[in-house]
Amino acid sequence: MAAAVASSDSVSIPSVNKAWVYPEYGRSADVLKFDPNVPVPEIKEDQVLIKVVAASLNPVDFKRMLGYFKDYDSSPPTVPGYDVAGVVVKVGSQVTKFKVGEDEVYGDLNEKPLTKPKRIGSLAEYTAVEERVLALKPKNLSFVEAASLPLAIETAYEGLERLELSAGKSILVLGGAGGVGTHVIQLAKHVFGASKVAATASTKKLNLLRSLGADLAIDYTKENFEDLPEKFDVVYNAVGETDRAVKAVKEGGKVLTIVRPVAPPAFLFLLTSTGTVLEKLKPYLESGKVNPVLDPSGPYPFSKTVEAFAYLETSRATGKVVVDPIP
Repeated sequence: MAAAVASSDSVSIPSVNKAWVYPEYGRSADVLKFDPNVPVPEIKEDQVLIKVVAASLNPVDFKRMLGYFKDYDSSPPTVPGYDVAGVVVKVGSQVTKFKVGEDEVYGDLNEKPLTKPKRIGSLAEYTAVEERVLALKPKNLSFVEAASLPLAIETAYEGLERLELSAGKSILVLGGAGGVGTHVIQLAKHVFGASKVAATASTKKLNLLRSLGADLAIDYTKENFEDLPEKFDVVYNAVGETDRAVKAVKEGGKVLTIVRPVAPPAFLFLLTSTGTVLEKLKPYLESGKVNPVLDPSGPYPFSKTVEAFAYLETSRATGKVVVDPIP
């Protein structure tokens, strides 16, 4: 039984908690282990401690686990997980936005995804995170839905800003059924006012693209998007193959990619996570104009976290893979 320490705000917080940890880099199936005795992190002045309810997985989680970013990573042992939804149980002395015990929050824990990301991520009962990357959970969303959003929807939104998408422009979304792509389609259509949204996916996911707002759903198993006679003002590339992506853009248009390698004139975009974007999108989420997209295989219980990673690593997930409940 873990010893409990009372916080200054009278919420009882244990000294250790259950988490998934990898002690060294490698494949998730080989290195990710359940540990019931991970110390609960101490919070800094600008941080809150969250009792995690749900967490979602992102490709950056398993790529980091494989050691792709080890030159700038915080060294293992590491609890993975960027996206979190949960309840505030303790606040630092400088925190002003959130209250203990009542505020339900969500966010992407790591302001910079690849630069010294946190060693204690969201696949634990408790995690510590800076106030500035969090927002209040929209009341109409479940914890599972909220956990699915932060990294993907912020990457989608900030990427569209970088592309300077505006009303009347056309966009091609490569990887429209994935975690980021499902949000790029919705935001392009319902927030940025694109005149035409085209997106790629496999045959059985074309109806999903249309339901999200795509005017043209392209089956990448049957046609090459770069051979379409129509060219687009901007291309949001969430799948790689940048050399093909640049052939689909109009002269003078912009191509953004979130996957290396990058070939000019495309440019690489890396998210800077902030709760401000989540606050900005709150009206769209609450009105149902923009919706979470959850993979039908989930949510995965905490005990099946390794299986959740194995599924994500197939690259066949639709929308987001979520782990819930976290005990």
